[in-house]
Amino acid sequence: MSETYKSSGVDLVAGENTVSRIKDYVRSTFNSNVLTDIGHFGGMFKFDSDKYKEPVLVSSVDGVGTKLKVAIELGKHNTIGQDLVNHCVNDIAVCGAEPLFFLDYLAFGKLDEDTASEIVKGFSIACKENDCALIGGETAEMPGIYMESDYDLSGTIVGVVDKENILDGRNIQSGDLLIGFLSNGLHTNGYSLARKVLLEKYNLNDHVELINKTVGEELLRIHKSYLKLIRELKSNVNVKGLSHITGGGIIGNTSRIIPEGLNLKIHWGNWDTPPVFKLIQHTGNISNDEMRKVFNQGIGLMVVVPQEQEEMTLQVAITQKEHAIVVGEVE
Repeated sequence: MSETYKSSGVDLVAGENTVSRIKDYVRSTFNSNVLTDIGHFGGMFKFDSDKYKEPVLVSSVDGVGTKLKVAIELGKHNTIGQDLVNHCVNDIAVCGAEPLFFLDYLAFGKLDEDTASEIVKGFSIACKENDCALIGGETAEMPGIYMESDYDLSGTIVGVVDKENILDGRNIQSGDLLIGFLSNGLHTNGYSLARKVLLEKYNLNDHVELINKTVGEELLRIHKSYLKLIRELKSNVNVKGLSHITGGGIIGNTSRIIPEGLNLKIHWGNWDTPPVFKLIQHTGNISNDEMRKVFNQGIGLMVVVPQEQEEMTLQVAITQKEHAIVVGEVE
């Protein structure tokens, strides 16, 4: 019997079927700037450069880490794509950029058409919510690299900002306020520690009173997009800098935009840490310092504004149905 690609673990038919199934999801994100349909060697996108004096392209690439293991173990794959898009959108939005297009990469041990379709459906939902076109992707089947039931994914986003509107923190000065906006959970960071701690005591389907839901439901909360909030902040207040609170926590991420010679003073008692972080800390006997380095601790986005614009910033949050907290200052 002669060997075939399928006998080695790669099913070309499954790949073709997957492409056919996801076409409608992908096309639902297209706008007039998308010049190619799904299936070409490259995605083509023409943005209106006349809207900008000096357009600067801003790009970012990321994954969702071991949050994937939770999705795989629960067999729930329709939100993980939203996590990835929203994470990438936030990363360029805090630079002042508007998203243009997104590309994805999926790698499976054994391609499952239903799983792939659910993941891409999640991409399409978030892309539409963030005014971003899903213009390309790659799906690979890699037996021997991944277990049959495992998969991995990454995403690349490209956006644009006028050079004069780039947000890089250069104008931040001593006395400026740090105002944080609540996260809705772990987002996509700290899952290796969270899983190690929680799954030694609980199953993913265990209902825990402190969080008032199952462990799995809590861990699969969708990473928030702050794009609409950021747009409103830029339109109404003097935004000196923004930070997306991911791996490294509040200090690790916000320090990226603080000019040399200045420091962050965080008032950790100004907000009540959400229950999931309390559950992780108590279950794993984790120090405050370690929690603050690994997790967002309930703050997903930070803005730096002048002191006199505190009330206006808080008012913008209210109009966007976001909860804002003064968490510290620059000194």
